[in-house]
Amino acid sequence: MVDAENWDWETGEKEIPFGDWSEKYRWVEEPHVSPDGEKIAAIVNIDEGQFSVCVNGKAWDTVFDKAWNLKFSPSGRLFAIVSEMGEWTVAVDGTAWEKMFGYVWNPIFDNSGEHIAVAFQQDMQYGMALNGVPWEETYNNMTYFALSPDGTRTAAAVQVESADSGQVHKFQEGTFSAALEGKAWEDKFLNVWSLAISPDSEKLAAEVRINLYEYTIAVNGKTWDKTYGSVWEPIFHPRKPSVIAPVRIEGKWTLEENGQPFWERRFVQLWHQKYGPQGGKLAAIVAPKYGKWTVAVDGIPWRITFNELVTDLVFSDDESKIAVVAKQDGKWTIAVDDSVWTNTFDMAWQPVISPDNRYVATKVEKNGAYTIAVNDALWPHSCEAVWEPVFSPDSRKILLKSLEGGTFFRRVIPLTDLAKR
Repeated sequence: MVDAENWDWETGEKEIPFGDWSEKYRWVEEPHVSPDGEKIAAIVNIDEGQFSVCVNGKAWDTVFDKAWNLKFSPSGRLFAIVSEMGEWTVAVDGTAWEKMFGYVWNPIFDNSGEHIAVAFQQDMQYGMALNGVPWEETYNNMTYFALSPDGTRTAAAVQVESADSGQVHKFQEGTFSAALEGKAWEDKFLNVWSLAISPDSEKLAAEVRINLYEYTIAVNGKTWDKTYGSVWEPIFHPRKPSVIAPVRIEGKWTLEENGQPFWERRFVQLWHQKYGPQGGKLAAIVAPKYGKWTVAVDGIPWRITFNELVTDLVFSDDESKIAVVAKQDGKWTIAVDDSVWTNTFDMAWQPVISPDNRYVATKVEKNGAYTIAVNDALWPHSCEAVWEPVFSPDSRKILLKSLEGGTFFRRVIPLTDLAKR
């Protein structure tokens, strides 16, 4: 979670040259910007088989055989997956983990951005590594990864029994389980999918397939008492250990909590459920009718629907406002609390809501260029790239980060200059 209290919120503009980096290096990859807008970074190729990361025009001291998947964490730490002498690891702010692996992928940050986990392969065995420390136990197959909200524990779906393609009977007996900190559940399942770790890091929930036709949710290896035609990804309540998951009953979808009915209404589709930050409200993306998408809040759907897609649902801090990205007839827009913006876009990204709930902003693409929209008003800049806007803690200003004419700009603008009321 971004902590913007100590950032520079003085109204004004800062510039960092970026276009001339291509003159210093053989090539420059896609740029990334820190949450506070003070740094722009990119992977650069120095020479054949020599890669580094350039930050604000200065490269890391360390050179690697290869670097990829560059990202800033929510706290502003910069990391990349890097290779040295045929082995792979993670470099954070230019310093590589001591532990090397055959390969690493799927980086995950905790809420604070201070902890980083990756999946690794070593000698054809698979596990998770957290802040450079790998699981002691490894498995011959691993999918679907999770990091606890506090960054202390990792989990994955793992194969605990070997079976080749001809051993159908063994597959049906169950070869998969879930592992928390490398310790797999005793029970085995046909399949194990999307995982969630509880806020206290003590419980692990997962989608599981019991047999060829029945599905349910398992928590710490114990399945719910009921089975279903299908299930989707479970989530934990942010303040208590209860688990919510979409389940399919008699051809329709609804939400259940700990295996008991939670929402009375059923939908053609229901998924991507999300609690508000305090756990007081629960929203999900639903289809009340086939091909009609919207949001349901505490079981009650919005009146507006969209014929292609609804995604990227976000709550305001006090849970009083919800915003989503929606697609209708090939065009993207933003919907807020059952109302839709008049502007449409070639593409729109996950919106952000100001601390006082008065403003909604998002990165958008329109007519082949990028800009920012706030409360359905467009920032009058056409940019080569923009990054997620950030509201000041007092909701009076907005931080805009953009690439224009080969120069990176960090601007702090009063919201009264930009947004519709």
